[in-house]
Amino acid sequence: MTLTKRAILLGTTAIAVTAVTVSLAGVHLSRGSSLLKSTPKDLIEEVWQVIDHSYVDGTFNQTDWRSVRREYLGREYSDKKQAYLAIREMLKKLNDPYTRFLDPEEFKNMRIDTSGELIGVGIQLAADEKTKKLTVISPIEGSPASKAGILSKDIIIKIDEKSTNGMDVNDAVKLIRGEAGTSVKLTIQRGGKEIIEYNLKRDRIELHPVRFNVQKTTAGDTGYIRLTQFSAPAVKDMRDAMKSLEKQNVTGYILDLRSNPGGLLQASIEIGRMWIKEGGIVSTVDRKGEGDRQSANNTALTDKPVVVLVDGGSASASEILSGALQDNKRAKIVGIRTFGKGLVQSVRELGDNESGLAVTIAKYLTPNGRDINKHGIDPDVEIKLTEAQQKELLRDREKIGTSVDPQFAKAAQVLTEEIKVAKASK
Repeated sequence: MTLTKRAILLGTTAIAVTAVTVSLAGVHLSRGSSLLKSTPKDLIEEVWQVIDHSYVDGTFNQTDWRSVRREYLGREYSDKKQAYLAIREMLKKLNDPYTRFLDPEEFKNMRIDTSGELIGVGIQLAADEKTKKLTVISPIEGSPASKAGILSKDIIIKIDEKSTNGMDVNDAVKLIRGEAGTSVKLTIQRGGKEIIEYNLKRDRIELHPVRFNVQKTTAGDTGYIRLTQFSAPAVKDMRDAMKSLEKQNVTGYILDLRSNPGGLLQASIEIGRMWIKEGGIVSTVDRKGEGDRQSANNTALTDKPVVVLVDGGSASASEILSGALQDNKRAKIVGIRTFGKGLVQSVRELGDNESGLAVTIAKYLTPNGRDINKHGIDPDVEIKLTEAQQKELLRDREKIGTSVDPQFAKAAQVLTEEIKVAKASK
């Protein structure tokens, strides 16, 4: 399977309400053939052809895809906006929240997502596959949503008093996004019962995907690395962090992927190679059964014991990395079950040179062949945070990754045992 002509998406539902962004995985943006002088129908035909040739399910989720073509090309369209609406309507027939059309503004902001700076409230937003309710995957660390106390799994039931019942994710994003300094009110349902209102002021969000330090734990001097997003700067930042911590002679590592919604596929592969000397990292399978396998290449920066922290907000590229570390027995996974996004999307620029299309083209498997879609990665050691503990960590984010963080404390205990095992084996 060639991954060189399209952007590969492994985001959850991949829409981040920082600007309307998608969590990318393996970005190699392709360009459609020029349609600048063509009709709106040409754009609809292009989208239909892309789905027809590359969609992961050859039955198109039990949709008569050829009749869809006849239906939409049989209509008349006066401009591109009408074509855009028709394309969205056409794609809904697939009943796949991950396959979606991106209008020029959405497509532009999707590409901005990997640059490291966004404007918005900082919510990774998904449509629950079963209930279709708008669900928070995770707030982006340091964002207005995070500071206000919005949590992973919160359900957005109103946006500025407008009900989200039956609302498309893209439509919700358009209501939530806006200029820096303006405000939006979100009504949240938490735990199926509690209703909370949040008045959020949109802001410019600088994304620093990696932060690290040395923590004194029972395991000795422990290298703590928190990775919040697999964006373009993440690879270099991770390499720099690991090299710095190695120079400080840490005894082992705690890699924190909690509330990391994913990002660039290539970033997850390259970061995996920093931890894994040899072995598989991820493989993909398309509708023809063809596989593309990515493996370690003997460039690991350390062989010291590792414990990985995950939660329900750890998704897509986070699950690739944690699954690879787990399957290769390179790390113990601590926390709670991850989000469960095991489908691969490609994104391409369409022929109008303005809009884009994300298409589910494959599923990905962990090195041992596990399909984690809708299930997630199960931790080796489970430890949940109470709602009170979550709120406390959100109130004072400096406590995250310290001894007063219960999941970090458990990770330190597990790391201590792993260091003992490593010493005994040597």
